[in-house]
Amino acid sequence: MADRPVVLLGVTGGIAAYKAAELLRGLQKAGMGVRVIMTRAATNFVGPMTFEALSGAPVRLDEVSELRADSRITHVEDAQDADILVVAPATANTLAKMANGIADNLLTSMILAFGKTVVIAPAMNTNMWDHPATQHNVALLRDRGVFVVEPGAGELACGDYGSGRMAEPDSIVAEAKLRLQVQRKRDLRGLRVL
Repeated sequence: MADRPVVLLGVTGGIAAYKAAELLRGLQKAGMGVRVIMTRAATNFVGPMTFEALSGAPVRLDEVSELRADSRITHVEDAQDADILVVAPATANTLAKMANGIADNLLTSMILAFGKTVVIAPAMNTNMWDHPATQHNVALLRDRGVFVVEPGAGELACGDYGSGRMAEPDSIVAEAKLRLQVQRKRDLRGLRVL
C-alpha cells in the first residue's frame, strides 16, 4: 500500500517499554508502517528482537553505526522517510534532552533531524512527572509544537500511586491518527483538484 503512513516509534528506557510492543501492533492495525528506534536503556526492558519480529523491519540501536553501507546517514534518512515520530515511553531524561536540544544518542539525533509531527507519551514516577523541571520541559516542548499524550494515574511499577503511567496504547494510536489526518489536510491546502 503506497499511501501507508510511516511511523518512527522511539522507545526509551522505562518499565513502560513493554507497552510499546502493544502500541506498535495498534499502529499497524491502524494501517501504519512502523520503524523502531530504541535507546540503549530501553533494551534493558524489552529486547530489540521483539520489535523486529512485530514490525518486520530492523530496529535502530545506538550501537549500530549511523553510516549505512550505501553511505547514507541513518537518522537523517529515517527522519526524511517517516510521516510522524512517536516517542513512547518518553522518560524524564529523554524529555529533558528534547527540551534542551541534546542529541547524544540515535533517537535524540533523529528527533532533531525530524521536521514533521512529533507525539510523546511520557512515563515515569509521580514525583518525577510532577517535578517543576519536567513540567517546564513538557511546556517547552508543547510550545514548540510537540503533541503530548498525558500520562494516566494509577499504581506505578515502583508501588507508588499517582500520575505518571504511560497512556494506554489505544490513546496514543488515536493521537497519531489524528495528527496524521491534520497533517495530510494541511498538505492539501491551496491545491485545486479537478
